[in-house]
Amino acid sequence: MRSTSIHEVGYDPDTRMLDVKFIGGGLYRYADVPPFLHEALLIAPSPGRFVNERIRGRFGCHRIG
Repeated sequence: MRSTSIHEVGYDPDTRMLDVKFIGGGLYRYADVPPFLHEALLIAPSPGRFVNERIRGRFGCHRIG
């Protein structure tokens, strides 16, 4: 995945937890994210925009780093 705002993404399909580490700092964990959204994020033309439009504000989230 290439992105100007996201450094790294991790996903656990068993717990449906999505971790997003941003280039500017901050690691956030999103809860109960369906597998299809994780897969879509990995191929999105703009992963940062995808997170803002399809994940942020729609799933429980907390900063973990």
